[in-house]
Amino acid sequence: MIKIVTEKCKGCGICTQDCPVNGIAIEGKVAVINQNCVSCGICKRVCKFNAIENDGLVLKDYIKCDHCPVRCTVYVDKVGACGRYQNIDNRLLRTRKLVTDVKENKSNNTYQPLISAVGSGTNYPCSRPAPYIVQDNVHGVDVITVVTEAPLSYSGVKVKIDTNTNIGEEGAKVRRGGKIVGMVTTEEYGSKMLTIGGANLLSHGNQGFCVARTIVDLVNGREVKLDVKDGSNIVVRQGKPPIINGILQDKMRVGCGSATVAMFANKLCKVVDEAIVLDFHVIGLLSEHFAGHDVGMKYSGVVPCGTKSTRGRYFGETGDGWGGTNILNPKDAIISVDMNVAKVGYKILVTETTGQNSAMFEIQEDGSVNKIKMSEEVNSVLNDIIGTCEDSSVSVIYTGGTGGSARAGVTSSPKKLTEAVHNNDVSLTIGGAQTYVLPGGGINFMVDVSKMIPDSITWVPTPATVAPVEYTMTKDVFENLGGHKHCVVMKKDIVKE
Repeated sequence: MIKIVTEKCKGCGICTQDCPVNGIAIEGKVAVINQNCVSCGICKRVCKFNAIENDGLVLKDYIKCDHCPVRCTVYVDKVGACGRYQNIDNRLLRTRKLVTDVKENKSNNTYQPLISAVGSGTNYPCSRPAPYIVQDNVHGVDVITVVTEAPLSYSGVKVKIDTNTNIGEEGAKVRRGGKIVGMVTTEEYGSKMLTIGGANLLSHGNQGFCVARTIVDLVNGREVKLDVKDGSNIVVRQGKPPIINGILQDKMRVGCGSATVAMFANKLCKVVDEAIVLDFHVIGLLSEHFAGHDVGMKYSGVVPCGTKSTRGRYFGETGDGWGGTNILNPKDAIISVDMNVAKVGYKILVTETTGQNSAMFEIQEDGSVNKIKMSEEVNSVLNDIIGTCEDSSVSVIYTGGTGGSARAGVTSSPKKLTEAVHNNDVSLTIGGAQTYVLPGGGINFMVDVSKMIPDSITWVPTPATVAPVEYTMTKDVFENLGGHKHCVVMKKDIVKE
């Protein structure tokens, strides 16, 4: 059992934050161990004051779990640190039934897994045959699926956040509860990107437990609050709109400022003399743009904010303003007006790529501009821009690598298995969902968590995430790979069981 050295304990509560089984609490400014404790050792590893020790004592009616190297001490009716195994009458049983029904993927020509690995458990060490090696006949072909819930130290998530709102600089650290869990990475078209986890963050330092928990929460569709260093506060959840600095991001941009000008030039030219579409990447100026020329417009003389790139296209500066730029007041989007070209009364529209924020201005005799009321005709075009935008969402991609031990549960020739996966002779799925396997050596995969069986992964205090891994192939391929033939069982017998 774990014991608290009371004279060293400061009651800081760090141990309670990381305990996966609520086995420790603060009472009277001192940590106290309760009956949920499984001696996983997390509290001892995170304690800054060396106030936690092993006392070597155990109670009656316990089982030492051997499904991972943590070796939890699980008492009757309690569960291990990973939440997967429970002591029922001194028998260690999986807390979730094996999921044998896998939704068919119509878009993939490879064989679907006969069963999923969700609920399968783990044989540790993984050099032993996988927990289930199942065979069935599919359209006259004998097919085999090998499943295991594999601890993956090399794992993490890519988080795609549909928004133009600035969240922080590329490379900025991302924290959860004050602990570093990832970083901001190169953004994609219309979306900000985070990378959470990875072997370095999981395996080094006391933040690894928080990292593992964050990966699992994101994959399993739970809401997670994150902070970007010198950037934004973000609330993300798979399939839901992001919340940035307390503001719901409900629309994703239709394109950059230049693209928006190009797509709607034929409508904008009929209702305004000029349009500036603000975007942190490229700001569009309608009359100067080639799209404006195509619909018969002549340059208005308006000079927009930003650094000119090419005709009608300007680089904006990133900030917390409109379109992810540093423009907080739309009037500041108009730097100057050349009255040798412009005419008094010209109408200028300033808007974002989503059309959600917008303002109208009119050129005065001295070249200044005054804000005026938006016309119904302009509002109609703005509604067209808004209607073309997609709903913003958060998408989570689980990434990982199935290394030597995870492959050894399938075959005595891990290298052959890797080659077979890359040759599409073996289909790799995670939680029943098809993966994209990266080219090159090893089996490094990416999988859309929205297609995985719900609540399908967990974590262990090594720390590592635990992924349901399925390898599916014909029986001939399985045997040629040196598969563990003596462990094959028929699917009908598994289902019956």
